[in-house]
Amino acid sequence: MKVSLNWLNKYISVDLSPEEIADKLTSLGLEATYQIHGKSFQDVVLGKVIECRQHDNADKLSVCEVDIGEKNNYTIVCGAPNIKSDIIVPVAKVGSLLQNGEFKIKKTKIRGVESNGMICSGKELGINNDHDGIMIIKSDAKLGTPFEKIIKLNNDVFFE
Repeated sequence: MKVSLNWLNKYISVDLSPEEIADKLTSLGLEATYQIHGKSFQDVVLGKVIECRQHDNADKLSVCEVDIGEKNNYTIVCGAPNIKSDIIVPVAKVGSLLQNGEFKIKKTKIRGVESNGMICSGKELGINNDHDGIMIIKSDAKLGTPFEKIIKLNNDVFFE
C-alpha cells in the first residue's frame, strides 16, 4: 500500500523526516520504504530566447542567444522543433543537474558551435512526458528566476 505524506499530514502532525518515519514503521513490523516526488532538477532558471538562427552545419539544430538576466547572454545549441525567438523558456546553465542529479549540464561543442547550457523540455525536467519540444512558459517573472518558483510542483513523499 502507498501512503502520501501530504495526505497523512492532513490528519496528524508529523515532524519526522521521511527516513525516520520509514525506520519507525519498519521497527513496528511494517517494512516501509519511501520515494520523494517533486523537483528533479537544480539550477534551472527562466530565460528568454533573444535570437534563434539555423545552425550552419546541421539542418535540425538551431543556435540561440538566450538572456537569463545576467551581464552576458548564453549561446545554446537546441534541436527542438518549436524553438524560436522571443519566447520564455527553462534554461539549465552549465553545472545544472537534471534527472535527480544523474545528468550534469556541461559546456560542449555541437557541430563546431559551443553550447553553454540547455533549453529544456518538460520530460528533461521530470515535470511531464512531453519530449516533442522545449517548454514555452508564459510568465512576467524576472529573467534568471529559479524555475521551481515559476511552476507549481506537488512535492510529496510516498511510503510503501
